[in-house]
Amino acid sequence: MFKKVNTALLGLALSMGITSVHAEEAKKVDVLLIGGGIMSATLGVWLNELQPDWSMEMVERLDGVAEESSNGWNNAGTGHSALAELNYTPENKDGTVEIPKAVEINEAFQISRQFWSWQVQQGVLKNPRSFINSTPHMSFVWGDDNIKFLKKRYEALQASPLFAGMQYSEDPAQIAKWVPLMMEGRDPNQKIAATWTPIGTDVNFGEITRQFVAHLQTTPKFDLKLSSEVQDITKNADGSWRVSYKNLKDGTKTETDAKFVFIGAGGGALHLLQKSGIPEAKEYAGFPVGGSFLVTDNPAIAEQHMAKAYGKASVGAPPMSVPHLDTRVLDGKRVILFGPFATFSTKFLKEGSYLDLLTSTTTHNIWPMTKVGIREYPLVEYLAGQLMLSDDDRFKALQEYFPNAKQSDWRLWQAGQRVQIIKRDEEQGGVLKLGTEVVSSADNTIAGLLGASPGASTAAPIMLTVLQKVFKDKVATPEWQAKLHQIVPSYGTKLNDSPEAVAKEWAYTAGVLQLTPPPAIPQLNAPKATQATEAAKPAAEPSKPASDLAL
Repeated sequence: MFKKVNTALLGLALSMGITSVHAEEAKKVDVLLIGGGIMSATLGVWLNELQPDWSMEMVERLDGVAEESSNGWNNAGTGHSALAELNYTPENKDGTVEIPKAVEINEAFQISRQFWSWQVQQGVLKNPRSFINSTPHMSFVWGDDNIKFLKKRYEALQASPLFAGMQYSEDPAQIAKWVPLMMEGRDPNQKIAATWTPIGTDVNFGEITRQFVAHLQTTPKFDLKLSSEVQDITKNADGSWRVSYKNLKDGTKTETDAKFVFIGAGGGALHLLQKSGIPEAKEYAGFPVGGSFLVTDNPAIAEQHMAKAYGKASVGAPPMSVPHLDTRVLDGKRVILFGPFATFSTKFLKEGSYLDLLTSTTTHNIWPMTKVGIREYPLVEYLAGQLMLSDDDRFKALQEYFPNAKQSDWRLWQAGQRVQIIKRDEEQGGVLKLGTEVVSSADNTIAGLLGASPGASTAAPIMLTVLQKVFKDKVATPEWQAKLHQIVPSYGTKLNDSPEAVAKEWAYTAGVLQLTPPPAIPQLNAPKATQATEAAKPAAEPSKPASDLAL
């Protein structure tokens, strides 16, 4: 009997020893990227440029990278730069139009253009036309009040060199030259107005992601793990993080120890931040919003429209409902998308679980969620109304922009899920937050990105913000500074204050990315830009969170 017991104990000891050895043999890397989308890929490329000796691992739960929100079919593909999106220029009570947010968004996109241009020059990105194409951006409105607003917006934006080249017209004949498809069959008595600029872009963020990751895979210190779902994130005694993940194909479990972990998992980021146990994650909850589009790939129609034409939200509807008729280039083919129509699901990812919302709810964030739910009830009502739309309702909305549309040419496409941030607030209990937010631990060893808009189009500047936050000492070194200025020539300068700098960067990036040559910039706009930007701030209305729910 004792022999049997001893044998059993020996077996147990051996198994424990094996487990211990296995734990000790966890792979060690400098950086672990969770999520195979545009954010993680962009950060990976940044770090490979700045610190090529660092080892990196990327873990993605799906079978390929860029299959979630970054996929070209799961977003509108707009190079968001506030050229057409009316929600970035709110109107104040005194009737003035505020432009600082528009300037901020535009400047961020200029960093993206410079970052991509550098990558093209280095051979990291191949053939600019495969991922970015010049597509005029325009705002299109009807009705006296909307026309009045659009004209004021246009006049306000003239103070900034970043919006040079924008044209305004109320002439149907002129607008028909820009977008013939939108004017054919339209009531000639309808009062309309539009702004149009040639330097807008359509961007396939999925293609950028795939090319970034393909490049990283050619480097000796990068490892990609697909079909691998993170199950746990725990802090090691030495300050590093142990990330445990499971291969969804064969069930094998792997552990990696990383000095720094970045969670770029889109809607999945909140759950993963919560798994890490960092107190900073307790401040947040998520509100999922999806979108669907009507799409046509009929060449006869697609060739008649070359623009991303943004409208204005209808009375009582949140700005996230702003419809736009978009030229897209996907997989080398021109298509047109119209939408978005808001959808609601408790999933945080398109390929997520219906339990996502429930499982992200904790004792820490339930109260902020409740307060936001009460305060933003009109948004809830709007979503409910959207869910009840019929095919005919959606087609009628399309006809407001494309009067001669035929229903048989269009199909409904479900895009990706976005998770808007809800953050604890001392005064209000909780607030629905604008944009994206980098959440990091106190020791800057783990960080995640929460939020939705403007998202992918500002991945480069957002990841630059991550670098500045978590690698502050490194960013301050002469080596990193020199490299940052090499990659982004305008780094550290405010383009809005310098027409010369804007002209220089536009010309450089347009040349490399094969985009429409930029317009001339009037020199006298420089002092006005700063003045208008500063003057608008005191009179600004409180931001509406829904305004940033761009799809």
